[in-house]
Amino acid sequence: MALQEGTFERLRAAGCADEMAYVQACLRLFFASGASPSTAPAPAISVADVCDIARLNKVATFILKALSRPPAGETPPGLLEWLDTYRRRTIAMNSSGIMDSMAIDKALRGSGIDFVFLKGPLQQQLLYGDHFMKPSGDVDILVSPVGFFRARDALRSIGYEVAGKSRSVWWVRFLGEQHMVRSQGRKLSTVDLHYRLQQPGSPSPRDTEGFLRRKRALAIAGSSVPFISASDTLLLSCISVAKALFNREPCAGYVCDIRAAASRLSEAEQQTVLDYAAEQGLADTLLLGLRVADVLLGGAGTLLSDRATRILSRIGNEDLFHMVIAPWLSSLRWPQRRTVLWELCGREPVRYLTEAGWAASADLSRRIFERESR
Repeated sequence: MALQEGTFERLRAAGCADEMAYVQACLRLFFASGASPSTAPAPAISVADVCDIARLNKVATFILKALSRPPAGETPPGLLEWLDTYRRRTIAMNSSGIMDSMAIDKALRGSGIDFVFLKGPLQQQLLYGDHFMKPSGDVDILVSPVGFFRARDALRSIGYEVAGKSRSVWWVRFLGEQHMVRSQGRKLSTVDLHYRLQQPGSPSPRDTEGFLRRKRALAIAGSSVPFISASDTLLLSCISVAKALFNREPCAGYVCDIRAAASRLSEAEQQTVLDYAAEQGLADTLLLGLRVADVLLGGAGTLLSDRATRILSRIGNEDLFHMVIAPWLSSLRWPQRRTVLWELCGREPVRYLTEAGWAASADLSRRIFERESR
């Protein structure tokens, strides 16, 4: 965390307007089918800053693929080499995660536990046809509240133990998850075991167990594993963006997932997703993610894009762009968290008061935990 804060400070001092514009242009190029890189001379930008922005947002491989399209244009010296190294490290990390997922699948199935995988290399294959688009250090699993402790015991049977920081009431009760780790020599494997899908401060799905009921079988390595549905993949990516904005963390990688997931939907399917998000109490969370995708990657001109323009309309597109890709900027005028929560609750007083009360209780629990752990 100290290293990341140091990077934030350096990027804040540098400003990086040209570097952010370059990253955005590369991401738009990635999603523009048939487009090729410019053959103009390479721009005079800081490669180190571009690399940091790409790394913090987990979009380095998107940039590499965009710049590698023929005919290859001129790129800043050293950038492609760094991107290629990052890609190779991602392949190594995600390959390990896939193997861990297969072992976890076997253990949970053997214990008769209903579960589903979330995010990670499995999602990347579904969205991009490539397991190695973004580094994924953890394996994310969702179970029902009833199955949570049984799933934890099953993971313990194959060597995982609960990480110390996630033993607290705040983690189990309010975040609805625990980190579990397994050491094998120098290799560390981490599982995020969830029964909730959103942190306090942003609206949660009304029916989290529905993610289990709607799961699909995903073929991998001659077998199949349970993964969340296409509509839930889009919705979970939007939940991740809302969470990142609440925590003021860079999240362009999640935004790319939103665009990739939404672009696969027909107009009829888009309406179905809107209806489904409304049933889950997450219509405005969905629209926020879609608006952010249009701001970062260009308007899609779809039914979903048209509906998304109204959400958090008091935040201009330029500010929203920077909140996504460079939340460390001191010039940003962040809205109050309770204002965002009010919007994401659809301006419904009862829903807002329920979510705000839950967030206040969680914050009190977190403060007690932090005080006791000092």
